[in-house]
Amino acid sequence: MVDDKLVRSTIDFFRNQGAAIAAAVAFYTCLPVPVSWTLEFRGIARLAPAIGLLIGGMLGLADLGLQLLGMPALTRSALVVVLGIAITGGLHLDGAMDAADGLAVPDPVRRLEVMRDSVTGAFGAMAAIAIVLLKTAALSDLNHYRWLALMGVAGWGRWAQLVAIARYPYLRAEGKGAFHKESIYSPFDFIPGVLLLVSLSVLQVVLEGDRWLLAVGMALGGSAIGIFAGAWFNHRLGGHTGDTYGAVVEWTEALLLCLLAALEG
Repeated sequence: MVDDKLVRSTIDFFRNQGAAIAAAVAFYTCLPVPVSWTLEFRGIARLAPAIGLLIGGMLGLADLGLQLLGMPALTRSALVVVLGIAITGGLHLDGAMDAADGLAVPDPVRRLEVMRDSVTGAFGAMAAIAIVLLKTAALSDLNHYRWLALMGVAGWGRWAQLVAIARYPYLRAEGKGAFHKESIYSPFDFIPGVLLLVSLSVLQVVLEGDRWLLAVGMALGGSAIGIFAGAWFNHRLGGHTGDTYGAVVEWTEALLLCLLAALEG
């Protein structure tokens, strides 16, 4: 009887985890998920760093493939950045654009209204251009282990989003990010993502010991930039929305790539 209960509970655990992983893939990416699969969206933010590693790994493979074809670094970097937007469906970049439009409004009361507007303003367009240019330029300056950098920045960007979801209030009763707050998050939810991402830095040192500074910079820089990004938006708005969750991802990725380029240079 005990064995039957243990087997049943184990099966239920893995079934629930599979439903959560499938939901995270469906929400954070445009990758196809079979319609027959069960999706469990509650608490999927806990899986965001792992989804970031998946996205970064796909971008790294694409980058290696383009390199084998002899494509120059700058062109390759631009294509990889565009591919990253395609894989996510522009989910986070759209949020960064809306957040920029909202923050450009002096009146705090109207900011949320402007962010909800589907029409992109001048500041949103400028933010998108800045993010894409920063990512492309920084990635083109990286010459070694670009796949590790792509996995690292994608992972830390989504870990930063998890921190923002867990730490700060949500400003709307409804919205594309409101369901995240239905789950209760604790500091312990940050630990699995940190361990995964720190392991990337350890792997970098294992592959080439001379790159310890870059490895440490990716771990410390990723966590510091991510925490600061979430805190900054909270300071400006008094909380977060789905748009600022996306902005946290995008700006963490862009600034961390710039940091890695500076450390490698």
